[in-house]
Amino acid sequence: MMWWYLQSKSNFFEPDHKILHIAPELCFIDRFETIHQDNYITADLESPLAKVKLDVLDMPFEESSFDIVFCNHVMEHVKDDKKAMSEIYRVLKPDGWGIIQIPLFHPLADKTFEDSSIISPEAREKAYGQTDHVRLYGKDYINRLISVGFEAEEVWPKDHLDKEYMKKHALPGDEPIFLVKKQQ
Repeated sequence: MMWWYLQSKSNFFEPDHKILHIAPELCFIDRFETIHQDNYITADLESPLAKVKLDVLDMPFEESSFDIVFCNHVMEHVKDDKKAMSEIYRVLKPDGWGIIQIPLFHPLADKTFEDSSIISPEAREKAYGQTDHVRLYGKDYINRLISVGFEAEEVWPKDHLDKEYMKKHALPGDEPIFLVKKQQ
């Protein structure tokens, strides 16, 4: 889904972008690095795939360092997702953009559910669908992104692609791309 967006709806493949990829997926690293070389920075708290070890709540980069930021399936793991979103906003250049994906469990509640008293892995799995998650996002996720300063939108591949393409590439019809932009 992200590859489709990058190819058909973004300026990702233009040269000279500085890119931060938080919690990098193995399937993208070599491809992105081939395109952007030293301007492609991978970062993670624990992953051996990352060039930079960091906590997304306190990133070691100067303000307005990156043109593009990818952060997929991280926010549901961090204690303070709005602080993490604010950090991404801080390191993104004006007119920069990013994708900040989260898992969606349908049917979506109107409001994100989080309860800091739920701490055991078993209770977290029951409440959030996975032992290391700390919240279950609802339809208000886009508003959480907006609350830290981003312009944010949901890009629905199903609105741009025919059913055969979606089926051929196993793209989910019930999941948008969460696109964020930082204005000047």
